Amino acid sequence: QVQFVESGGGSAQPGGSLRLSCAASGFSFSISVMAWYRQAPGKERELVATVTKTDGKRNYADSAKGRFTISRDNYKNTVSLQMNTLKPDDTGVYFCSALVLGSAIYSWGQGTHDTVSS
Repeated sequence: QVQFVESGGGSAQPGGSLRLSCAASGFSFSISVMAWYRQAPGKERELVATVTKTDGKRNYADSAKGRFTISRDNYKNTVSLQMNTLKPDDTGVYFCSALVLGSAIYSWGQGTHDTVSS
């Protein structure tokens, strides 16, 4: 059974930082592209960042470039998202997933909620 367990969410002020973690299981983590998504209040879920199996290539949404860093640990089957210089627009529920042919086909975890406000 594929499972994603996200953690690390919380509250931060604009300009602050948060680090999210995701523990994945039930599939071949080491050969999968891993991703973080965000669902802002009242909006659809959007892709924030991806990292390939070798951790050699990372891609970010324009809103995350220069501020967020995605990383993975293939030994622990975890993927992390370091978020710096946070903005109120970063508020939302963050989910991780594995991509298959570019799409997140597995069921979502419970996500972790971040709130950025002053």
